Amino acid sequence: MYPIHDVDALLLLATLLASKRRPADLVEIVAAADLLDGDIVSEVRLVEAFRRFATHGLIAEVEGRYTLTPEAQALAVGLPKKADTPERIFLIREKLSAYNPEDKHPSIPLTVEQLTEAILAHRAAGKTGVRNLLMPKPKVVEEDDPKRRKPQWGRPFGPRRRG
Repeated sequence: MYPIHDVDALLLLATLLASKRRPADLVEIVAAADLLDGDIVSEVRLVEAFRRFATHGLIAEVEGRYTLTPEAQALAVGLPKKADTPERIFLIREKLSAYNPEDKHPSIPLTVEQLTEAILAHRAAGKTGVRNLLMPKPKVVEEDDPKRRKPQWGRPFGPRRRG
């Protein structure tokens, strides 16, 4: 597949994350890309990546939702689980550069306006009180409160035996 961009690898990772159990809609893919990268890339570049993936047989549309084909899922196999996002993007770019599609597939009709609507819907959902399940949970900082102490349940190694 030529040329390979970072947005291609990001799209593959985001679609993999969003469509784990069922095909994902655009808002879910945008939310996953936001979670992975921290910033949503240009709409035009993302639409071009969708078209490249569709013509190379890596992404398929199922009833208005998107999922990775088995060939694309095979590219994501073997990624280190504890690697950070830039390292995963680098490894996927290597695998994508070695991927040669056997034949051309039809393109997915996706417009910049559809993707812009999905990005705006994602940003609007982030401003409401609705929780995004793809976002990581914040860590709770415990403060030292003198009123709240740990209970004393006896000795540290259990009750003393008499005998």
